[in-house]
Amino acid sequence: MKKTTGAAGDRETASKAKSRITTKSKREKRSKPKPERGEPTLATVSGAPVVRSLEQAIGNQVRDYRKTASLTVTELAREASISAGMLSKIENGQISASLGTLQDIASALNLQLTDLLRGHEKSRGCSFVKAGNGTAIRRRGTKVGHHYQLLGQSVGGDIAFEPYLITLADDAEVYTEFRHEGIELIYMLTGEVGYVHGDQSYHLVPGDSLLFDSAELHGPGALIKRPISYLSIIVYRRDR
Repeated sequence: MKKTTGAAGDRETASKAKSRITTKSKREKRSKPKPERGEPTLATVSGAPVVRSLEQAIGNQVRDYRKTASLTVTELAREASISAGMLSKIENGQISASLGTLQDIASALNLQLTDLLRGHEKSRGCSFVKAGNGTAIRRRGTKVGHHYQLLGQSVGGDIAFEPYLITLADDAEVYTEFRHEGIELIYMLTGEVGYVHGDQSYHLVPGDSLLFDSAELHGPGALIKRPISYLSIIVYRRDR
């Protein structure tokens, strides 16, 4: 066999070495293990969600308070003098609303601006309300003399929990057209009332309780003995 010598031999040797290196590199790439598809994503032990953005947190607060007030997007937008489209984007965390707009929304909901900003606080494991300091909430029944105090802020998660102290004023009227999602518990504190759920009426006195599906029409249908007050606790799954 004829040997290649000199500069030509050096070039041939270098070319073979380069070829071996390239081939080895390709083999290493092919043999490198790839992560298998379908591997579960590791989660925290508590299952805590990823921290939401400020816009998302505010949007969730606006939506929750709007539903608490039994208002549609269109109704709240009209009260706050903004478009329904803008309100929908705010609730979905798609835009960063100005403080002025948030103040208008808070006022329309009979809230303080800080109530809407509270959703981004890092610590949400506990809600404490001093006696008589529950947040006054406007709902459909407000127009007929039903007064609502929200006794605590929902602490987050997929389930919303809304505890109210409801007081019926001396000039309060019967109203049995309440209907909303979730489960509701009524616990009588003072007075007597004939509470309607669907086609049934229940005579409630202090100490009595009534648990029902709040998607059915309900509300006080007979104001038997005043003053009337009761606890109302509503539990429902949040929209995501």
